Amino acid sequence: MKLMLTMAAGALAITTAGAAHGAVQVAGNSSAETCYVAAARQSDSRIDLRPCDFALDREALTYQDRIATYVNRGIIQFHRGQYDLALADFDRALAMDAEQPEAMLNKAIALMRRDERGEEALPLFTRALELGTEQPAIAHYGRGLAHHLNGDLTEAYMDILTASELAPEWDAPRNDLSNYIVEPNG
Repeated sequence: MKLMLTMAAGALAITTAGAAHGAVQVAGNSSAETCYVAAARQSDSRIDLRPCDFALDREALTYQDRIATYVNRGIIQFHRGQYDLALADFDRALAMDAEQPEAMLNKAIALMRRDERGEEALPLFTRALELGTEQPAIAHYGRGLAHHLNGDLTEAYMDILTASELAPEWDAPRNDLSNYIVEPNG
């Protein structure tokens, strides 16, 4: 059975999966860990960038901790509304590890928030899922919003439904599903 989807009155809240997520944990008691904690709590404080900068500039980080710190600093930049700076940090992390799923996911979210378009973000959400992001509900929701922006309502509905199933306590996907009318197709 094929589904025909139309949008009900009202629009999806194109909030791009809410906000950047997926802070990457680092080991030990260091400025890099302080940066991780700030990213995990979705800080938007400029002061919370200092430990990230210190860790990247002065600490002897492992390769993986350096990648994680770029992701975490990017998340803080995102929450500050500094999307280009956030994207630069996600790109630095991806230049070091092109298969870092949280960098991929956060880059997709930042692109959606900055541009309010889905073309560039869509393959990044898909790749984050393929790479095993720790936030699959957010990746499906973001990809659903990208599909919606691109006019593919069927794929949008399916991804938002998956996000709702993966995180039933999360209101945004469930609320967005109510904007769709599912009709049997012939």
